Amino acid sequence: MDIESIRSEIAFRFSRSSGPGGQHAQKSSTRAEALFDVAESGGLTEAERARVLAKLGPVVRSVAQDERSQLRNRELATDRILEQLTEAVKVRRRRRPTRPTAASKEQRLDEKKRRGATKRLRRTLDE
Repeated sequence: MDIESIRSEIAFRFSRSSGPGGQHAQKSSTRAEALFDVAESGGLTEAERARVLAKLGPVVRSVAQDERSQLRNRELATDRILEQLTEAVKVRRRRRPTRPTAASKEQRLDEKKRRGATKRLRRTLDE
């Protein structure tokens, strides 16, 4: 994954941020929306692209309106997209199924006996 190439391929849209902030928030377009087109990216290998498409879809989107500065929100949105891509590209190890241990079997049976005893005590005595 070529991070610098990916950074250059991210497109941005800016709009007015919601929430409090007075005149600054009402006049400034500080909310940043970052968009990354996975299918057209040159920064991903074919295997990485396939994994990202399967996990995140054809377009990865991130929004930041945490800060008053458009530049800072742009950086936050970019970082969030890179985090999403990094997480999606990771190859997970397959879980090898294992048998339950003798101790876990014994613990399960003890719990079942205890549960049965509790229920037996709840029965009425008019049998």
